[in-house]
Amino acid sequence: MTSPLMTLVGVNKSFAGQHVLQNIDLQLNHSEITTLIGPNGAGKSTLIRIVLGLLQPDSGSVICGANLNIGYMPQKLHIDPTLPISTCRFLQLANTSHQACHSALESVGIGHLATTPVQKLSGGEMQRALLARAILRKPNLLVLDEPVQGVDINGQNALYKMIADLSQSLNCAVLMVSHDLHIVMSATDQVICLNHHICCQGRPEKVTQDPAYLDIFGQTAIYAHHHDHQHSVHGEVLDANGVHRHGEGCDNG
Repeated sequence: MTSPLMTLVGVNKSFAGQHVLQNIDLQLNHSEITTLIGPNGAGKSTLIRIVLGLLQPDSGSVICGANLNIGYMPQKLHIDPTLPISTCRFLQLANTSHQACHSALESVGIGHLATTPVQKLSGGEMQRALLARAILRKPNLLVLDEPVQGVDINGQNALYKMIADLSQSLNCAVLMVSHDLHIVMSATDQVICLNHHICCQGRPEKVTQDPAYLDIFGQTAIYAHHHDHQHSVHGEVLDANGVHRHGEGCDNG
């Protein structure tokens, strides 16, 4: 059995006497997508910084697997509009070869934009460029902070599918922060609901039934999977407009 890439055991972190993270246990595994959800101020960014090694916990353990190699995609990145830099050159700032940058851009579907000024990229194209930069060194752990921010619904679906494909092709773990509950539940293996402590965690269909999840996100949160319909948190079948299909169920819910 393959060892976890990273394990957090009993991690605690406080700032100015305020508990931000309390007794966090977390395991990240090869080819598994873990999505971190929770309200604003729940400690998600602090947890990400601990995973990245930018912060040390006050107590608890962070156990890294052998040959851990992390790729990181920030929530957003401001680039001075007057800076004359192409998309490929932007990737090369990570100290990698021209060929490696082209290959990474091709793998996220924007190889044709290699010479385009990075400031001229659309929101979705910029997110793909940031994803390309994150996979340059072929990481075995990919940390993504709100990877579809500022992207339209079709672009969100495409990006989530691409992330899943990259997880498999690179055999890497993915830790992803997201607020897009209606989409992300069908694009993840494990969900962790955080509110300073882990309120609930597990498969999406399990988490969305948990009282702690419902207490935070409410009864209107919907879990969708790969069918021509959606599910309410109570398991009712909904059509594309969120309307209950009376008398219908789903064998795979």
